[in-house]
Amino acid sequence: MTALLECRGLSRAWGAFFAVSEVNLDVAEREICAVIGPNGAGKSTLFAMIAGNLAKTSGSVRFAGEDVTKLTAPVLAARGMARSFQVTAICPGLTALENVRLGVQARDPIRWRPFGGAAALRRGEERAMAWLDQLGLTGTAGILAGELSHGDQRLLEVAVALAQEPRLLILDEPTQGMSIEETRRTVDLLRRVISDTNTAVLLVEHDMEVVFALAPRIVVLHRGRKIADGPADIVRADTQVQQAYLGELD
Repeated sequence: MTALLECRGLSRAWGAFFAVSEVNLDVAEREICAVIGPNGAGKSTLFAMIAGNLAKTSGSVRFAGEDVTKLTAPVLAARGMARSFQVTAICPGLTALENVRLGVQARDPIRWRPFGGAAALRRGEERAMAWLDQLGLTGTAGILAGELSHGDQRLLEVAVALAQEPRLLILDEPTQGMSIEETRRTVDLLRRVISDTNTAVLLVEHDMEVVFALAPRIVVLHRGRKIADGPADIVRADTQVQQAYLGELD
């Protein structure tokens, strides 16, 4: 498969401390890849560099064949890279429908034209309702996002990201803080929506049941370095990976 995302030698240092060190990572078109590792392994830092939210100390990122190393998050989003965050990032004072509509309108070229705004608004609402329906959130359309349950807020953020019709969706712990039932529901919804959209997905998740349910391929970070990369069943049985999670790896 053709590589959609190509990361080479990605590093991020604060003084002498390297949160991420010389990480290479490829994600193919329509591939689902999970990045796992113990707390402090550098997962969220890696995602922030890829998505343009954090400057790289060294290394490069190519997306859809183009060098995007120095591009910012808004520019990358416009080129087809969307993400969710470890801490939910939605507009709490807007309704669920209005939140998703913002994601839809971000990809609508008419929004920049002096005329046609009403048509864009209607189209945006229709598409936003369709995304809410796909994520099981139809009943929340008129509710302020800040008043939704934690699980629904996490799903709403995914809906906003998907509404941008990305080629690559970056999910940073999408089930964090969810109950067991909310997690099961979210996994089922994500599995179906990802399959329907054929979007490539890069996923960070601490819940290993979620990881193995969604991702055929797993990359493992430990102390900022990549120590494993391969099919989920092989990585799961890797002695070095098991030692890293048990805190036995130097």
